[in-house]
Amino acid sequence: QVQLVESGGGLVQPGGSLRLSCAASGTMFSIYTMSWYRQAPGKQRDLVADITSSSSTNYADSVKGRFTISRDNAKKMVYLQMNSLKPEDTAVYYCSAERHTPQLSYLYWGQGTQVTVSS
Repeated sequence: QVQLVESGGGLVQPGGSLRLSCAASGTMFSIYTMSWYRQAPGKQRDLVADITSSSSTNYADSVKGRFTISRDNAKKMVYLQMNSLKPEDTAVYYCSAERHTPQLSYLYWGQGTQVTVSS
């Protein structure tokens, strides 16, 4: 079982920066693929970035070069550094933890944190 708590959201002007944090509790954090998703009003939840247990990263095209995902296994934390923010980045951002075994799949979600980019 993994519990996830996001923080760091807020209101920021276009061009500004925010750093989201995701605190995890539970066991075996280091073997989970950790991801950030976002969901704007009336839209589906989309992958923003993920980072594997070996720290390989993947980004949505819309955030490449602006966002950076990282993890600290000792602290059980995942971060999303967001720079050059645009109004279209406005959404609720969710942290997730995922792993798969031959028998089972595990997927956990946080409660989300609101990011609003507006002047």
